[in-house]
Amino acid sequence: MRVYHASPYVVESPDTVHSRNNLDYGRGFYVTTIREQAVSYARRFTLRKKAAFLNEYNFDEAAVELFKVLRFDAYDEDWLDFVMSCRKDDDQTDWDIVFGGVANDRVFTTVDLYFAGEITKQEALGRLAYEKPNDQLCIRNQKALDILLSFIGAKEL
Repeated sequence: MRVYHASPYVVESPDTVHSRNNLDYGRGFYVTTIREQAVSYARRFTLRKKAAFLNEYNFDEAAVELFKVLRFDAYDEDWLDFVMSCRKDDDQTDWDIVFGGVANDRVFTTVDLYFAGEITKQEALGRLAYEKPNDQLCIRNQKALDILLSFIGAKEL
């Protein structure tokens, strides 16, 4: 399957070293199967007067079974708890790959209000129940990255 990664750089050889802490699913290399989602994210770079590239990869779905995978199909309590532990840099799990929804602007606002203690978990889950998850995939293990992704090319936006 094709996956996409937005960046101010061409990323032929992805790694987990350059990832930031405190992201939705922790440190790792993030991709999406939704091209438009990656293009939209890349626009954030152009707004800051940086280059923006849409990197494209082939994702080897057959090889996923070699790794520990966590999958979220909804913005539910498990998703919220996992994102909160990752954003607090308190994730103690050893998942190689995490699939699930992105905290887009509306979801991000809800998560931030919960994180700040301004709304309860139940209020946050009530708001999230109406959001349709988009898609992000975080590959948190370098060996998994090396096996699962092969670079196809990059296009400057």
